[in-house]
Amino acid sequence: MSPSSPAALYHAIPQVPAASNSIIGQPDIDLDHEEIEPVAVLPSVDTRIRWIHFVLGCAVLLPWNALITAIPYFLSRLDGSSVQSTFTSYLSITFTAANFLFLAHATATAKQMIPSRQTMISLLGLAALNFLLTLSTLITLSPSIFFAFVLLNGIVQAAFGSYLQNSVIAVASLFGPAAVQPMLSGQAAVAVVVSAVQVLSALISVDNSSKSIDGIRISNRSRDAEASSAFIFFGLSTIFLLFSAAAQRWLVSMPAYYAVAGTLEAGKTRSELGTDDEQRALVSSGPSQAFSEKQRILRVAKTNALFEIAVAYVFLVTLTVFPPITASVQSVNPNIHPLLFTSIHFLVFGLGDLFGRYICSFQQLLIWSAKRLLVLSLSRTLFIGLFLLCNIQRPASSPIPAAPIINSDFLFMLILFAFGLSNGYVSSMCMMSAPSLEHNPRLKGQREDVDVAATVSQFCLIGGLVLGSIVSFIVRGAVCACNPFTS
Repeated sequence: MSPSSPAALYHAIPQVPAASNSIIGQPDIDLDHEEIEPVAVLPSVDTRIRWIHFVLGCAVLLPWNALITAIPYFLSRLDGSSVQSTFTSYLSITFTAANFLFLAHATATAKQMIPSRQTMISLLGLAALNFLLTLSTLITLSPSIFFAFVLLNGIVQAAFGSYLQNSVIAVASLFGPAAVQPMLSGQAAVAVVVSAVQVLSALISVDNSSKSIDGIRISNRSRDAEASSAFIFFGLSTIFLLFSAAAQRWLVSMPAYYAVAGTLEAGKTRSELGTDDEQRALVSSGPSQAFSEKQRILRVAKTNALFEIAVAYVFLVTLTVFPPITASVQSVNPNIHPLLFTSIHFLVFGLGDLFGRYICSFQQLLIWSAKRLLVLSLSRTLFIGLFLLCNIQRPASSPIPAAPIINSDFLFMLILFAFGLSNGYVSSMCMMSAPSLEHNPRLKGQREDVDVAATVSQFCLIGGLVLGSIVSFIVRGAVCACNPFTS
């Protein structure tokens, strides 16, 4: 086997000790010729490792999707309070802002953390927080206390989720694109499951409303149903997070884990540092090492700027219109209930996103070029205009004409599916390409930069989510000519 082959770089148990750094001695690559597309090959990774990363990918986004799915339950507990109408906005802002800030800290201190321990603590912490939400369905709290409890719970979940994201992507990047791809697919898969639950809930709600006889009795029954549904969902989420912790423990027990990611673990690192005198010398130079680590993060961020801008802009565009604008689109068929139509639209986007991430496993469809991915990311801006041409419900005071130009439910769903597909595909290719030694010549074979490149890209992804969340309020306010925080 050639030392510079993909298999030598990402094989579970390298046969040659220097294989992971075998391309360091190659001459520098002229970045002006970076657009010459490399051979599109995904290195081989143990199927068990791929499935574990799929499970961990599900766990990464489960907290946010669980909170979104439970919004009807949260609103039912806030019924009649002054914070009910603005609860969703506050939940979105506090969660994404906390996620961004804690992920910034996780990225800056990545080299000081032990990924296996950080992943396990994060998963168990998220399981405990979801268990508390499960218990909340069994007790009654005042609306103000419940409001503060949910927001605080969401902030702490965002914190644990940030460190979980950081450690999972760092390890996956060392296994290569073949492990990053299933991890990203897992993130989309959990969103599809959540959307399917929303559709089923909408079908039940619509059916109950059509049979309503006594309004008060149905309303109380609805609140009971929402609490029961939230109890089941949060309970299942808790169990799945514990299952993910078991999968993480299994991964760490594999010899392949330490063969690939052992240098990030404390025990492995100590054995490689040398004598006690050498270790003391390294410890004594702690501040200079921390400064050097920050310099390395900035250097890698600058090197991979095109990938990072591309992945951030993908989610900036997505969060700008989805869901604040797309959820405002109603069916042109008056016989379709708005709640059911909106729920289906979430599912269609999720399916498109999952399919976009799935096709990244086909070698013929892979694009590794940073410039081409950036062009694809920027081109998604066109979707904003397309959605504004659909059947958006606007007040009479809106400056935009109410008559839709795209007056078809099928075309709207088709555009939405393409929107989700491009979101999944472009973001996944950016996250797979940025830390790849084989396909990203900008890293110049520096294996110690792989996990840094992955975590910095993940940080930029979250940054795009935060910016998109902020811009979404501006766009929604312009479309409805209202205050998006109160209406």
